[in-house]
Amino acid sequence: MTASSMSKLDMLLETEEIRELISRYAFHLDMNHPKELASLFVEDCEVVYGPNFKAEGIEAYAKTLEGVGSYFVATSHHVSNTVVEFQSPDKANVRSILYAWHRYRRERPDSHVWGQYHDEVVKVNGQWKFKRRELRTTGSKDFHVKEMVPIGRAE
Repeated sequence: MTASSMSKLDMLLETEEIRELISRYAFHLDMNHPKELASLFVEDCEVVYGPNFKAEGIEAYAKTLEGVGSYFVATSHHVSNTVVEFQSPDKANVRSILYAWHRYRRERPDSHVWGQYHDEVVKVNGQWKFKRRELRTTGSKDFHVKEMVPIGRAE
């Protein structure tokens, strides 16, 4: 079955489930729930937060989450303008817009990030999960990750 054979109703229902996945990611990240965050990804996932800040596989990704609670006092991730493009009934490419605020435990100014998430999601055992998640940035202020992947804005 191809994406073009999906009914409009099926596309709407699946799109809403994918939007929920993205919302759960932001919620669990902000609530410092590393185990719940990792459960949103497939075993062979790839997560890219910057050119030198990547994880391949769920174990490597879970390891990046270990220090989140000790690094931040609080975070707030706002995701909107989500666009879903189905490749098949169980695979989609997703783009969403991000604003994120971070308050650090050590003395440094709060940081702000503006950008986009570019995701590949797959449906496994009836649930949508992240296969690949890449953060691309439009801009940042006082963010701890210094080297970022740009959004690829046309000149």
